[in-house]
Order: sequence, then structure tokens, then C-alpha cells
Amino acid sequence: MNHVDNVWNRVKTARNQNRPTSVELIKHLFPDFIELHGDRAFLDDQAMIGGLATLDGIPVTIIAEEKGTTTEEKIKHNFGMPHPEGYRKALRLMKQAEKFKRPIITIIDTPGAYPGIGAEERGQAQMIAVLLKELSVLKTPILVVILGEGGSGGALAIGVGDYIMMFENAIYSILSPEGFASILFKDSTKAKEAAALMKMTAEDLKELKIIDEIIPEGEGLHIENSVGFKNLRKSLSKKLKELIKLDSETLIQKRILKFRVMGVYKEEISHEN
Repeated sequence: MNHVDNVWNRVKTARNQNRPTSVELIKHLFPDFIELHGDRAFLDDQAMIGGLATLDGIPVTIIAEEKGTTTEEKIKHNFGMPHPEGYRKALRLMKQAEKFKRPIITIIDTPGAYPGIGAEERGQAQMIAVLLKELSVLKTPILVVILGEGGSGGALAIGVGDYIMMFENAIYSILSPEGFASILFKDSTKAKEAAALMKMTAEDLKELKIIDEIIPEGEGLHIENSVGFKNLRKSLSKKLKELIKLDSETLIQKRILKFRVMGVYKEEISHEN
């Protein structure tokens, strides 16, 4: 299989209808999860779910994008595309976690933030920008998990963290391959060729230091998820115990430096210093 076909196969796997969604992941890893609702301003956006749970006895806050599985669920969860109120809910729960010193685990699985007129009228772009800003200085550990499709600002909004994990068949990019093809080639049907140029696979992103760890899936989450979920739990537990030992000032400094050097080679960093 050539590079173009290999990357496109990853895209199709990340979007596979049998791939588990965030709700299923939460049920497996956090059976004591208690969902919290609403942004306290407009409504409860079901594309973004959040709540409280424990991991190895440590209280955590979970923030996750949910696509749904059945047709009814997909409509209810807006196919995993959050509105501004979804991001406001996420920020509310993140601030609550900071107040009570609870680490945060975010789960990314979205084609992108909802692009509708109503979402734009209610400040979609502003809320994404606010989340990026607030997460960069939040005084509690943040672990990020890219489950399936990590697309556009909808994914980036909850993608700022101290340690970023990505399942091996997931994808992560600032734009969908179709959108990229429309801009680069003026033809959205060339998404396959565009995907190969975007460096959106786990291996590419690990090399560029966009992510920190690739989570092996075994046969694939869309075929059998127990291996992948077990590997994720092990990594989450290990990193959580490391991060809670850091004081908030050190945590924030390391987080900011982490994002400053993303995609920058060591030689360039040395030259800057």
C-alpha cells in the first residue's frame, strides 16, 4: 500500500461507524462517571459532554465530544459538532475542576465545531479562542485523548494539555481533508491526495511533537476495543500520577513551553535560545 492509500485508510478507520464513541470509552474507563449539564447561559449542548469520575481513586473531570451511534443519537449529539454553548459548558467544568484541584481528561472526537449561522451568531470563534487561552494557564493537570476524528477548531479547543495521547488509527488536523482539498486543489473530491499532505496521522504528529504518545489499538477499536482501552487506561494512570506531583506554576510553565516548540526542530530551538 502506498503512502496516499495508507493515510486515506487511516482517515476512513478514524471515521468508521463501528469505532467506539466517547460515551463507550467513558463507560469502560470511568464506570462511576456522573454527568453534569448546561452552560448556565443558553442550553445543554449534547455534542459536548462532561462530568466527574475517578481514576485509580483520584477524582477527575471528564470533558468529551460525543458523536452518537444510532441515527437518533447522532442527531441528538449533532454528529459530535459542538455549538458555543458546548464550549461554555466545557469551560465551566474546567474552571470547577481548577477550583477543586481535580485533574482534567479531555476526549477529542469531532469533525469540527458546528459551522451554522446560529453558532456563529452566538460567538463560536470567540469561545474556541477563549478556551485555548484559558486552558493554557489552567492551574490543574490536563490530559488529552484523541479518540477518532480530531478536526479543526472543534478539536483544538479542548486539545491544549500537559500530555496528549492519540490512538494509532485516529487523525488530528486543523482542517478536514475535504476542506483542505477545496482550498489547495479547488476540488473537494481530491481529499485522498490532500490527506497525504496534511501530516494528520499519529506517526506524523508524534514526530512533530504535536502529540506525546501513540496508543496501540490491537486489531483496531472498530473491530475490538478492549486492547486499546486497556492501553489507554494504563497510560492515563501513569501520566496522571506524574502530573499531580507538580505544583501549578511548574505545570503551566511546562505546558506553555510544550506548545511553543510544537513542530520546531531542536536546532531551531537552540538557535532561538
